[in-house]
Amino acid sequence: MAEVATGAKSGKVVIRNIGLLLSGDLDRPILEADTIVVNDGLIVAVGKEKDCNTEGAQTVIDAKKTCVAPGLIDSHVHPVFGDWTPRQSQLGWIDSTMNGGVTTMISAGEVHLPGRPKDIVGVKALAITAQRAFDNFRPGGVKVLAGAPVLEKGMVESDFKEMAEAGVGLLGEVGLGSVKAGYEAKEMVAWARKYGIQSTIHTGGPSIPGSGLIDKDVVLEADADVIGHINGGHTSLPEAHVCELCEKSSRAIEIVHNGNERVAIAAAKAALDLKCPHRIILGTDGPAGSGVQPLGILRMVAMLSSLANIPAELVFCFATGNTARIRKLNCGLIEPGRAADFVFMDRAQHTAGKTLLESVQLGDIPGVGMVMIDGIVRCGRSRNTPPATEIPVVVVPGAH
Repeated sequence: MAEVATGAKSGKVVIRNIGLLLSGDLDRPILEADTIVVNDGLIVAVGKEKDCNTEGAQTVIDAKKTCVAPGLIDSHVHPVFGDWTPRQSQLGWIDSTMNGGVTTMISAGEVHLPGRPKDIVGVKALAITAQRAFDNFRPGGVKVLAGAPVLEKGMVESDFKEMAEAGVGLLGEVGLGSVKAGYEAKEMVAWARKYGIQSTIHTGGPSIPGSGLIDKDVVLEADADVIGHINGGHTSLPEAHVCELCEKSSRAIEIVHNGNERVAIAAAKAALDLKCPHRIILGTDGPAGSGVQPLGILRMVAMLSSLANIPAELVFCFATGNTARIRKLNCGLIEPGRAADFVFMDRAQHTAGKTLLESVQLGDIPGVGMVMIDGIVRCGRSRNTPPATEIPVVVVPGAH
């Protein structure tokens, strides 16, 4: 996969003839609009075509009455370097995931690096290197937010200050390093939060050699910002303990593809019963022993919609706007000022659903017809989803 320049400008882009516009916002998941105007990678207008300034566009896209949604966000991945994963000896997994509608990924730790350093100097060096590397390199255009160190014994407050000043903004899964006790993790999580570093905690049974069981009491005591893979990665805590975490913690409830599907449904229902659906975010937890899932986020949306009986337009918010707000990202919502990251979808050919949303609620994933990142088209018809019934067309091709 060739490197994608991060400084490319989209110019003015007009997306017209949108049939269904999903906002990413739980409070108003569907927008009464058919047109989006973009300038240099940012949304500048959303509304009816007659009310938008569409003149002088370098690129015009006819959405062909299909659905436009914010680009999907994978809240939990384990990248290493470039578009390669040693976990599965696979190249191109990030670009392949972009073909599944994902435009942003968030690292939960670069833990699969062969020979990963576990001394404190090495931990910091790896985090800073990963942050820099993915800031400069976007496989398929995907924004990979990386540089997520795992906690090791002996780290002190100044280590977190140093990393934050160097640009590190994430902690890898608490529990994947040598720090596993709740009281130890709590102190380090607080140091990280003090310097603006967001934390995620492993939840459930061990996933890789060196990791261990992180039970509900450790999760509650550590008080990380994100309850990572609350449905297990791979092995879940008992369902009652997961529901207790939803009730007793106020932190983000992260549900992943590579976990226990039964408990995923229970966690989503618990959050709805507690009237806090805004806390639900979605990830894949890949690459992992179960592989790479290019369509993992779409599959999570279809599973939660169909089996937990949650309206599809709301579940799409879990994978977009919810994550953007919790992770403090300038994407995930379709509103002026946000990044122009979009996935164009339509009902898959021959699905039983009469509309895209109905087909997802019946358990089918949609067909992706186009993905745009920062206002630039990164792929047309997806090579991974089932073929969409209708696909958008670039009417006026821009030069980027």
